[in-house]
Amino acid sequence: MFRIRRIEDDANLADREAIVQIERILREQFPEWRPRDFERLAVRLRDARRQRYQLRLLVVEGARQRVRAFTLLLWMPDIGVAFLDLISAAPGATGGGLGAALYQRVREEAKTLGARALLLECSVDDPTVVTDPQRLQQNRQRLKFYERYGVRPLADNAWDTPTTPDDRDLYYLLYDGLGDSSPPSRSLIRTAARAILQRRYAHLFDARAIARIVASFSADPVSLRPPRYLRRAAPSAAVTGAAERGIALVVNEGHEIHHVHDRGYVEAPVRIPLILNEIEKTGLFARLRPRRAPEALLRRVHDPRLLAYLPKACAWLKENQSIYPIIFPVRNLTRPPEDPELALGYYCTDTFTPLHKNAWPAARGAVDCAVTAAQALFEGYRLAYALVRPPGHHAERRVYGGFCYLNSAAMAAEYLSDYGRAAVLDVDYHHGNGTQDIFYARANVLTVSIHGAPPTAYPHYSGFADERGVGAGAGFNLNLPLPEKISAQRYRQALASALRRLRRFSPAHLVVCLGLDTAKGDPTGTWPLRAGDFFAVGHAVGALRLPTVVVQEGGYRTHTLGVNARRFFEGLWQGAGGGGIEKR
Repeated sequence: MFRIRRIEDDANLADREAIVQIERILREQFPEWRPRDFERLAVRLRDARRQRYQLRLLVVEGARQRVRAFTLLLWMPDIGVAFLDLISAAPGATGGGLGAALYQRVREEAKTLGARALLLECSVDDPTVVTDPQRLQQNRQRLKFYERYGVRPLADNAWDTPTTPDDRDLYYLLYDGLGDSSPPSRSLIRTAARAILQRRYAHLFDARAIARIVASFSADPVSLRPPRYLRRAAPSAAVTGAAERGIALVVNEGHEIHHVHDRGYVEAPVRIPLILNEIEKTGLFARLRPRRAPEALLRRVHDPRLLAYLPKACAWLKENQSIYPIIFPVRNLTRPPEDPELALGYYCTDTFTPLHKNAWPAARGAVDCAVTAAQALFEGYRLAYALVRPPGHHAERRVYGGFCYLNSAAMAAEYLSDYGRAAVLDVDYHHGNGTQDIFYARANVLTVSIHGAPPTAYPHYSGFADERGVGAGAGFNLNLPLPEKISAQRYRQALASALRRLRRFSPAHLVVCLGLDTAKGDPTGTWPLRAGDFFAVGHAVGALRLPTVVVQEGGYRTHTLGVNARRFFEGLWQGAGGGGIEKR
């Protein structure tokens, strides 16, 4: 098993370790390269804009985050062309579909970027140039691999020009139409060739040599070399961008075991099918199966004592039995009550979040879904939705409450924080006190919440505007409390403020706590948002163009719950620039 993810820079430990592994692979796989070829990847990632391209580093990781392969993609948005600078596997890591998966991901990345074409180099298969039989066979195998995608060298040009009289390390320029089988125009190829030579190989070719190579593409359109390794020419293989894949959907299918029948308990199982039935009408979603989130991740988010108490207490209860706190002992961290029922008030913050036998497995399943959705951002998706219950954003590090037992959104953000700065945007009517508590002293996770102002709205004791973080996290928590009665316009103003803060933070990934209890008529809220407003919220969030995980939180008005969710995701999709999937 392996996964493919993108590295933006060397700002966090996981990415720095991956870059070190990649630089080691370069030296092992290319011992003949000159010192300049080993430019530090971290420097190239930071300075790529100065070279007039954006460098996209994709890595294939196996167990224990060991890099098995990687590729460097140069994106030149001013000409709409992507150039595959390098693709390489670690020694002994070939096979098992690794190369095909990585190249397909490169094509998807180029398509997502809006590239008109993907160009790449491959060592020549001319036996008069390559006299080593083993190397010649390797070159032929590579060209055969690309022919399967309809990718072949551009014909009749001087790209394979030696840089010195004794240079035998020569390359063809290959063309991938990303699904377009028509031959490329001379104008496109000349523009792309000039850009690649000037921006990537200026240290090898002077202006006169660049002009000569560019001019050698004389035919219009430029033809591709006939296939040599397949019986017939393969059409340019179809490819979809990340947006066209749709929104990864992970549903907590075992949620219905968590069913509290007590009167007035609005967090009911019917919420999930109501949402699911509506969003499936859009045709935007690709269903993924949840994977088990590691215990170590849970311990990074919640106190080990809470994690030990919840499954033990739930297992202790009888079938169909729900218990609520009867006392709230002073939270002396050194002497928690030993009796499960007495300890209930030690770990719970309110009187309306009961424990019963299935609360733990349902909450654990919600965490699995949220983390799987976060992982989908490294598997070719730009948007993912964890449709879960029970909700989670009121669960703090040491305590639970507000219908929430484990903080699923915080788990997703914690996971993503290993791969760049993460941000959490909470649009639930109620303040995400749990998420705030978990990240309050952190600078690498920004938490932003729009909610009903305390002390009127639950959780009553948190969510004030002056709560901005502590220590290293000072300034990285933003609360935007709003009055009990507001207009939709007032809400959009608060959202605009939240999005401005997110843009300044410039996260690598975003987690959205999607509360639909801001809807008109919701039994737990007082705000007036309608379906069109949810579309506008989704569109504004999507316009950030960030890899985004949406985790379901509240929303209890069953008559409009599904429609409001559908409209949010339709807006999110359009705002993110999605297209190509027909509605059903």
